[in-house]
This record gives sequence, C-alpha cells and structure tokens, in this order.
Amino acid sequence: MARDGYVVPADPQVAAAAAVKKKTQTAWSWILVDACGQGTMLDADKHAIMHRVQIHARDLRILDPLLSYPSTILGRERAIVLNLEHIKAIITSEEVLLRDPLDENVIPVVEELQRRLPPANLILQGQGDGKENPSGQNDVEAGEEDESPFEFRALEVALEAICSFLAARTTELETAAYPALDELTSKISSRNLDRVRKLKSAMTRLTARVQKVRDELEQLLDDDDDMADLYLSRKLAGTSPVSGSGGAYWLSASPTIGSKISRASRVSVATVHGDENDVEELEMLLEAYFMQIDSTLNKLTALREYIDDTEDYINIQLDNHRNQLIQVLDLFLSLELFLSSGTVCLSFYSLVAAIFGMNIPYTWNDNHGYMFKWVVIVTGAISAVLFILIMSYARYKGLVGS
Repeated sequence: MARDGYVVPADPQVAAAAAVKKKTQTAWSWILVDACGQGTMLDADKHAIMHRVQIHARDLRILDPLLSYPSTILGRERAIVLNLEHIKAIITSEEVLLRDPLDENVIPVVEELQRRLPPANLILQGQGDGKENPSGQNDVEAGEEDESPFEFRALEVALEAICSFLAARTTELETAAYPALDELTSKISSRNLDRVRKLKSAMTRLTARVQKVRDELEQLLDDDDDMADLYLSRKLAGTSPVSGSGGAYWLSASPTIGSKISRASRVSVATVHGDENDVEELEMLLEAYFMQIDSTLNKLTALREYIDDTEDYINIQLDNHRNQLIQVLDLFLSLELFLSSGTVCLSFYSLVAAIFGMNIPYTWNDNHGYMFKWVVIVTGAISAVLFILIMSYARYKGLVGS
C-alpha cells in the first residue's frame, strides 16, 4: 500500500519531451544591437523579452509571425514596437531587438544599424577630447549625430530599409510591367494576357503593402501624442533616480542605465525643461520617409492607370473586331433573306405557270389564247410586289442593312 503523501514521479523522457516542445514553441531568435553597434545573438521566449523591455503581451503579439498584423509603430513607456513588413523589432533607449536575424532581408538592416552606431571607443573619445578636433565641420557633424537619440537613429534605419525595399520592388515591377503591356497592345494573345494578369495581381498586393506603411506614418504624423510616446530618451531623462521608486526599479533592471540617463539628459535638457510636447524632430524624420513612401505609392498608382488605359485600349480593339464580325454576319443574313424571299416568289410564279402549262383541256381556254399571257403577267407582278414587301419588312425590323 502506498504511503500517504507519496507522489509517483513522472516519466523523465516524457517530461523532457514536454520541456523541449514547450521551448520550441515559445523561443524566438533575436539579434540584440546595443548603442555601441555590438550585435549579440540570443534565443529568448516571450516572457524573457517582456521582462527585458517592459512591454505587455498584447504588444509582443504584434511581432508573432503566426498572426497577421498590419504595419504598426507603437510607442510604449520604455520601448517602441515596430512591425513593418519583414522588419519586426523592439527599440529601447539603449538597444534594438530584431526578429529573424538570419533572414536575407534583415541582415542588411543589422549591418546598416551597426554602421551608423559609433563604437564605444569613439564615444569615449568624443566625450573626453572632442574639442581638440582640428576640423570644425566634423565637430558640428559629430555634435548633431550625438544630439539625435538612439531610438530615432534605429527608427530611421528601419524606415529607410523598408522604404528602400518597397521602392526596389516597385522598380522591379515597373521594369517587367511596362514592356509586357506594350507587347500586349501590339499583339493580343493568351500568353500576353496571362502575363499581364500575373503582373496586375502582383501590383495589387504590393500596393496594399505600401498603402499600409503609408497609412501608419500618416496616422503618426496626425497625432502629436503618439509621436511624443516615441521620445524614449526624453521619458528616460524624466525618470531619473531622484524621481522616486519607479526610477529606482528601472535602474535595477538595466546596469548601464546610469550612463544612458546622463547622455539622454545632456541631449534633451532643453526639451525636458521646455516644451515636453515638442515633436518637431520626429515629425521631420517621419515626413521625409512619408514623402518617400508616398512617391512609391504614386508610381504604383501611375502603373495601375497605365494598366487601366491598356485594358480600355484592348477592349476598344475587341469591340472593333466584334463589330466587323457583326457586319459580316449581317451581310450573310441579308443575302440569305434575299435569296429566301426570291425563292418564295419564284416558287409562286412557277406554280401558276406550271398549272396553266399542263396538257389539260380547259373549256374556258377555247378561243381565249391571250388568257395565259395575262395570267403569267399578273402572277409575275404579284410575285414582285410580294418580294418588295418582304424585303421592306425585314429592313424595318433591322434584319438587313439599309
């Protein structure tokens, strides 16, 4: 008999398989790029990412590849959740987390991000002896680069990458579509029609993708509060260690946050002490890429109009061929009706002539030789009048041409 309180242990193999299954279901591949441009590969589940960047599960669900979400840029308290086509990232004030780091479309984004972020030795050199640079122009450029918050530089790289990606897809589509449309106008065939149909489907899908990114940027530009939520360095400077327990909790979560607060306070001190709702810097950034994505959308719109014009031209050609066929058929119908009417009239005339031409003795035909001639003449006249009436009625009903 089993003792009270004794628990039978589970099968180790089953427990290990369940643990592996759970791990494979929740673990995501990420690449972490810090403010110095250093990249680190890591596999983390949703809870680890949520705890690291301090976001909710509903925000992280936007980056789930199994779920279909439109292009989104969300500003949260300590992070920016970015979902733009293949770029799925979480941007904080000191690091960037990118999904699917081995994707061929994500690798250039990581390389560009690492190229634009200065290494740690350059940052320390700029803080220590930045005034000893003999070139004044380089000092100005370095100062402008330092004044741009980290989250804006990362956001700019993502927007530039997605706008360039969509612009390149649009250029490829234009290169293939315009010659195909011109070939279709010169020769209408099943092969050319199927080729244009596939290009039109691809254009429709690409237009929808570009439209989603454009709508998201337009929505951000129309709402200053949403743009203000993207100023992570400004909010970080406001949550300094002297601001209360909330700042202390956030400091304990990140070891390097102290140096980040000093830099953020230095670059945004005017904004913190001034107008906290000033979003001019981000607005200029978003407007630049909004104009670029809008230009791409205009190219697709022009391509759609060209396709519509080509379809109208083809429809006109088909209508012209159809009208020519109808005219030929109308000619054959008129000829057939003409021959049928003439056959009926001649049959009536032949019937009367045949009756009178038979070798039958008629008593009323004696001494009246002229009778046969008058019957033939009257019958011919009646047949001619009948033919004219039939053709006039057919012309009235539109069965034959005028």
